[in-house]
Amino acid sequence: MQSYAGLLALVFTAVSLVVVGDTFGKLLTTSGISPFFVAWSRFALAALVLLPMSGLRRAELTHLRAPRVLLRGALIAGGICCILTALRSEPIANVFGAFFIGPLVSFLLARILMGERPTPLRAALLGLGFVGVLLVVKPGFGVTPGMILALCAGVCYGGYLATTRLLAGAYRPRFLLISQLLIGTVLLAPLAASAGLPELTPRMWVWLAGSALGSAVGNYLLVIANRRAEATLIAPLVYTQLITATLMGIAVFGEWPDAVALSGLVLILASGLGALVAQRRVRV
Repeated sequence: MQSYAGLLALVFTAVSLVVVGDTFGKLLTTSGISPFFVAWSRFALAALVLLPMSGLRRAELTHLRAPRVLLRGALIAGGICCILTALRSEPIANVFGAFFIGPLVSFLLARILMGERPTPLRAALLGLGFVGVLLVVKPGFGVTPGMILALCAGVCYGGYLATTRLLAGAYRPRFLLISQLLIGTVLLAPLAASAGLPELTPRMWVWLAGSALGSAVGNYLLVIANRRAEATLIAPLVYTQLITATLMGIAVFGEWPDAVALSGLVLILASGLGALVAQRRVRV
């Protein structure tokens, strides 16, 4: 069993790379590049890089047409489009804070579709995280279109997590990863084409590569982490990406969360880490 310290380091590296990818994506979208083109290029380049390592077999190609596999790919593609669009106008830490409505959506879907019953402590921690999301989004106090899109990204992600759990026993982890990349590439191609081919400077090409590779390598490391430990142990660690998102927002864009949003981010992080502590106690 992977040590907790080693697992934490692996997951933190993975989610930090995803944030780095989104940081490059924000640099592109705020420079006038269409979020749809950025999202498509992320899926396409990641698929190109990871396809040789996916172990994809000819017999598995028919699985790419399975309705639930298609739905899963569509959900993550929609979530990426929403989050990249939100990043054009909103601080990166706030976007990730709103995005963490996803675990609550996943919990509700698991309760409805799979009949799962979380412990009272787990339910309370999810509620704490939801309060944190509300503090970040500030509903009723001039909520912006960007934050609504960030919430939509989180809803898509919650559906993606629930669908992943439904499919986990039926497909290889590497197949699930490459399937979402291939499906996202195909689904987003018309939207990217409608936005037109942008004129990219050398610096933008670097940002584009960073956006795709950061996301691809980060998600690949998450697959490795999920092979070394249970999903219930991995999931709370994903919340640590709020730390990287806040630091990247400050360092790259000079975006300091206001006091209310910062309080919300702390509550969301506490919810995730509290779930990790609770899970460790159950395992002891």
